[in-house]
Amino acid sequence: MGIIEKSFRNGEVMIREGDTGRTFYRILEGSATVYSNLEKKDQMRLGKLNEGEYFGEMAILEDYPRSASVVAVGDVRLLEIPESDMNEYFTEDPDRMVDLVKHIGNRIRNMTADYGEAKSLLDQLRRSDAARKDKSLFSKIKKHIDLYQSNKSDLSKPDASLYSDAFARMASDDSSWIKSYRKGMFICREGDSDDKIYILISGEASLYIKYRTDDEHKIYDASPVFVIGEMCDGGRNATIVVESDDTKVEIFNPDTLKEAFTASPNKVDLLLRLLSYRLRILNIDFLNTCKEIKEDYESA
Repeated sequence: MGIIEKSFRNGEVMIREGDTGRTFYRILEGSATVYSNLEKKDQMRLGKLNEGEYFGEMAILEDYPRSASVVAVGDVRLLEIPESDMNEYFTEDPDRMVDLVKHIGNRIRNMTADYGEAKSLLDQLRRSDAARKDKSLFSKIKKHIDLYQSNKSDLSKPDASLYSDAFARMASDDSSWIKSYRKGMFICREGDSDDKIYILISGEASLYIKYRTDDEHKIYDASPVFVIGEMCDGGRNATIVVESDDTKVEIFNPDTLKEAFTASPNKVDLLLRLLSYRLRILNIDFLNTCKEIKEDYESA
């Protein structure tokens, strides 16, 4: 099939929600808008994509239908990259692979922030009837209700055991990229600035937002094999706490990730699939929280 360049005009749909696809895309020039329920009564704008960004990767990494529609804003040029040519595309320039890892990491970071806001809003609604009448909160409540209404079609969680088991078999105890932790230690803290990705290989760890504050929320109790800290732009927006002794974490920065790709492309392919899985799980948990906000607000 091969990697090809495509062009779109303003308003053209580049991928459509619900379609199947074995290709993903990178914008070379222009920008695009992401929608759920495009051209339907409950259409919702989910975000914007700019030059250099990827889209459509989750459909090939997890073999799922397209989760959103992407529409051109102005004239757009992009690369269409088939799944079968993904490794070739990365081999030509391993920085592309790092860019895709960061792209998914940034999406996880943004979704984590949205999830934290939703959990905090739900707590406010449950603590006080006055919160339901607070005009300053109404727009937030409505936003989360609308997000649930436009994305509620499938809240079932996918199974990542095949990916995680395969990744675990590739981990080596004598790898220079693996670090051991004891119970109670921090792997990273909210606000830290680093460019690493953390994969829980053995043991247990928990992810918190606003750890040890009145607004603390636990995002996950993680078990192997799980991406517990993504590579992204900006500071960490979660604290990772080790919950059991002899917990092992495999850690990559951009340079060692490129080394890992050169040594074992299949391992990095699995890592991308685990990242995509984490993003999907986070999105489902976020939408379930939006559902709880809707139910609590409407039951008053």
